[in-house]
Amino acid sequence: MAADLSSAALAAAAAPVGAAPVLRTEDLGIRFGGLAALNGVNFAVARGEIRAVIGPNGAGKSTFFNCLTGVLRPSSGRILFNDDEITGLSPNRISRKGIARSYQITNILPNATTLENVRIAAQSRRHGWSLFTHHRAFRDIIEKAEAVLATVGLAAKADELAANLSHGEQRNLEIGIALATEPQLLCLDEPTAGMSAGETDDTIALVRRIARDLTILIVEHDMTVVMGLAHRITVLHYGAILAEGTPAEIQSNPRVLEVYLKT
Repeated sequence: MAADLSSAALAAAAAPVGAAPVLRTEDLGIRFGGLAALNGVNFAVARGEIRAVIGPNGAGKSTFFNCLTGVLRPSSGRILFNDDEITGLSPNRISRKGIARSYQITNILPNATTLENVRIAAQSRRHGWSLFTHHRAFRDIIEKAEAVLATVGLAAKADELAANLSHGEQRNLEIGIALATEPQLLCLDEPTAGMSAGETDDTIALVRRIARDLTILIVEHDMTVVMGLAHRITVLHYGAILAEGTPAEIQSNPRVLEVYLKT
């Protein structure tokens, strides 16, 4: 069911004007045997944009994310980030180029503290690993991790084991881990899945806050979240783009209403 947009939400959904694409795909395709999971996807997201990718189950959303972040290698087409081709690179190399990702299933170190989870991610970018230097010798790493925890609202939980955080806090910690790698593009896969209404509201506010300095690509089933956050929306159906537009345009698109929104 589509969420109604208030005038305030419509104003907030104004996309960056004249911004160059930070990420684009050209005829992107991937096949699993005889099944075309993605078929000729031409996609571009502008720098500074919040773009949502929606569609029915099996539309190709997770496959698309997996191709962008190196989990899957496309069968055809190209992926360009800052005009640099990244098609088929490993997840680690794509991450180092400036693309970070959260997952549908929370991906944290449960037996490490909240601070340690973020510190490890920050250190991977700034110093790498050393057998002879304790991480606390790198004061900039600790400061970076503490700043990230403040950003995601977890500063007070720095010494708490990640396993002891609430579900919503764990999801936001995962966003913090992604932010600690200092990305230009943040891919969020179902960031509000399983959250209470209050936790969802907090995460929406968090995404709005971090979007001031980032480009964000989000896959999300909750249409209230999508319509309230996205500048533009891409609708996938059977591995191809069915429609693209602003939240208002997508809500009124007859094809989208028929195959997905069902209003």
